[in-house]
Amino acid sequence: MKISYDKEADTAYIQLSDIEPDFAEEGPDGISFDMTEDGKLMGIEILHASEKFPIGTLHKYEWEEEDELEEEPA
Repeated sequence: MKISYDKEADTAYIQLSDIEPDFAEEGPDGISFDMTEDGKLMGIEILHASEKFPIGTLHKYEWEEEDELEEEPA
């Protein structure tokens, strides 16, 4: 997962996967969701981000999951 902020555009982006999304679904209040054809969420774009949360709390952040979570047996 990567979180970035473009100060000039006042846009925050949360990238959940390196997979290229197929389309963006517009949500409320300038938020859009990057999706794949099979409905997986790949990223979230937040326009006018400084109006929605304190930008000082948003740092460039990158997290890579080393191990996939395994499903527990039923």
